[in-house]
Amino acid sequence: MSNEIICRRLVGRTAVITGAGSGIGLATARRLASEGAHVVCGDIDETAGKAAAEEVGGIFVRVDVTDPEEVENLFKVAFDTYGSVDIAFNNAGISPPDDDSILETGLEAWKRVQDVNLTSVYLCCKAALPYMRRQGKGSIINTASFVAIMGAATSQISYTASKGGVLAMSRELGVQFAREGIRVNALCPGPVNTPLLRELFAKDPERAARRLVHIPVGRFAEAEEIAAAVAFLASDDSSFVNASDFLVDGGISGAYVTPL
Repeated sequence: MSNEIICRRLVGRTAVITGAGSGIGLATARRLASEGAHVVCGDIDETAGKAAAEEVGGIFVRVDVTDPEEVENLFKVAFDTYGSVDIAFNNAGISPPDDDSILETGLEAWKRVQDVNLTSVYLCCKAALPYMRRQGKGSIINTASFVAIMGAATSQISYTASKGGVLAMSRELGVQFAREGIRVNALCPGPVNTPLLRELFAKDPERAARRLVHIPVGRFAEAEEIAAAVAFLASDDSSFVNASDFLVDGGISGAYVTPL
């Protein structure tokens, strides 16, 4: 696909991205910067986060997204540096191998995934909303997943539950703050060709094959395709899109039988 960007819809706006050092976060940092946004790259990995910020001409803030004080600092630095918080892409997440079937997944693994994938989104929304309310505008995009609306026999029970929580929370916030000019949407990607997915599937090719057969377009998404959806949700082009489960899944959620 072409990397040419026709629109510059985000000139002068400040975008805070968690998990910006790799995968969807990095692709989104590149896309939002190309559309004119000031990008604040939040990541726990200092090397990757700094590299992302340097590449897109933004700033890096090290953040453990499960730590309330560090999350508050992330948004404060964004505001202090650029004078606004217009876009919050709450994207950081994990999918560890010890999160499996409910029969195998221990409580410690369950809690760790919930903390990183769900509690962090709560903390980021809580930190971003006061800035957006003062401005009277803002767009929050929370990374959920197509698994928030579908079930899988190859389960990652805490991951799936956490993404369902992100979807429900995003819907509620979108409704609550709509008349204050703030939109909140849950981005629901299908499987994406990122290091996280490649690592998971390299260890279990059968699990990869069982997933791929269900995708009507016949391939996994590229991170840049998800970033394009984030850019749309961040921009005024999506001004009437709110409290939605915004699916970018190659048709998985609409499929019964896929093409041969």
